[in-house]
Amino acid sequence: MMKVEVEPFSSSLNLDDCKMSTLRFCRRCNNVLYPTEDKENKVLLHACRYCNHEEIADNNVVYRNKIHHSVQRRTRELENVAADPTLPRTKSVRCSQCNHGEAVFFKATAKGEEGSALNFVCCNPTCGNRWRD
Repeated sequence: MMKVEVEPFSSSLNLDDCKMSTLRFCRRCNNVLYPTEDKENKVLLHACRYCNHEEIADNNVVYRNKIHHSVQRRTRELENVAADPTLPRTKSVRCSQCNHGEAVFFKATAKGEEGSALNFVCCNPTCGNRWRD
């Protein structure tokens, strides 16, 4: 059985994750090996389409799709960040648009910046203003 992995957003970048996926080449004819399945033994193989050479795969991951989104895009995708009970709340800030006195906040790193900043989202259901401190 082939396995496909989709990894969620990660705020820390690991250099080991930046490596490109490597192509495998046939030892006999130097053509590309393609993933295939040995259905009888339920094993993932890499097979050559030209000389029929097969190798057992050392890893069951055939494709990895890593998705990285900015904090603003991630919060926009959520329907109502202010209603999220897992985020901390504060009453020590005021929204600049509606003057509401409560906001949820979280730390995040902006693209191209060092360190992380506090991101606030207004808890007023009709506002939803976002700002950084």
